[in-house]
Amino acid sequence: MNAKGMIVGAVAALALSVSAAFADTIKIGVNQPLTGPVAASGNYVTDGARIAVEEINTRGGLLGKQIELIIEDNKGNPTEAAAVAEKLIMRDEVCAMMGAWGSTMTLAVMPKLEEYGVPMVVETASSGKVTNSGNKWVFRTAPTSDMLAESFSPFVEKFGMKKAAFLAVNNDWGKSNTDAYSAMLDKRGVPTTLRETMDAAAVDLSAQLAKIKASDADVLLVTTEIEQLTLVFKQAHALKMPQRIIATTTSSTPDQAIEHAGSAADNAYFTVLFAPWFPDMAPNPEVAKFFAEAWERKGLVFAGRIEGQRGYDAILSIAAAIEKAGKAEPDAIRQALWEVEVKGVNSNIHFNKQGPEGAESGQNTANVFVVQVKDGKVVRPDFAAQ
Repeated sequence: MNAKGMIVGAVAALALSVSAAFADTIKIGVNQPLTGPVAASGNYVTDGARIAVEEINTRGGLLGKQIELIIEDNKGNPTEAAAVAEKLIMRDEVCAMMGAWGSTMTLAVMPKLEEYGVPMVVETASSGKVTNSGNKWVFRTAPTSDMLAESFSPFVEKFGMKKAAFLAVNNDWGKSNTDAYSAMLDKRGVPTTLRETMDAAAVDLSAQLAKIKASDADVLLVTTEIEQLTLVFKQAHALKMPQRIIATTTSSTPDQAIEHAGSAADNAYFTVLFAPWFPDMAPNPEVAKFFAEAWERKGLVFAGRIEGQRGYDAILSIAAAIEKAGKAEPDAIRQALWEVEVKGVNSNIHFNKQGPEGAESGQNTANVFVVQVKDGKVVRPDFAAQ
């Protein structure tokens, strides 16, 4: 064999060895917004997923193999999210997927799951459409908007709410959150006096806030991402609004609000799925502590733990299903997801059936916690604060 032939042969052998090496891994797809307006949250979720994989791989992996995350950027765009899902399934041959962050992106991905028969664990999206549409390949660890509202209901009396106003981003997430919270409050004798919306790119919210200030509402519930939420705090503070503000997002981080809004964020309340400042709030403190310490060892932003736990819990759920199935095959994983019992950071994860009979999606019952910003710090809530 001449020199050129030897080189070609060596390259081919290397390619085969690389291919064999990847065949020895279990591939899980991650479909998240890593760039764009909500990139911070998407990257935190991805960091949480990496921590879960490192933990599992350190223990020896699954079924004698290491887990390999195939991470793709959906840019916070539904068209991109669907394209990413197809790429992960067809080119990368993932056996399961985590995604796709927001409700709009997740809904765009769902037809691909049915088309190709691959399960996805939904870690963030809260729209009821995700698990009520009759897609048997969808399993959600995050709460629906209705579940968030119902979990918040014990706090209504503590806040002493009388009348509510809403300000929400004009998309599936914002609408479903407003609908769910408004319905829950109405059942508890707290009427909604005003519902205002805002475009996701809007920076001047003074018109909506002025209407709310002039209303007889005593509390304002806001659904939007932290970047826009910061603007709400600043502009509400400038208008000297008397209403108490509650961020009903579960994904916005109070630390970011303090950093970017300063004293304008004081006395605001936040619903969160994990309160890293008070790990004893978690249902599994030992799991929460492990996750928090692993996050700290990586030198990641403290506040990112709120979002990071979503990725961590979702990957633990997929891994538990693969282990229970005894093979990394999509339909076997889908069936096994119905049987998993996982101690997560947010909750004891188990999937209940939701949606049309015979085509149900899986829905976990998640926990919701409330924290407050006071004097530039995150504290346990003082419901009497004004």
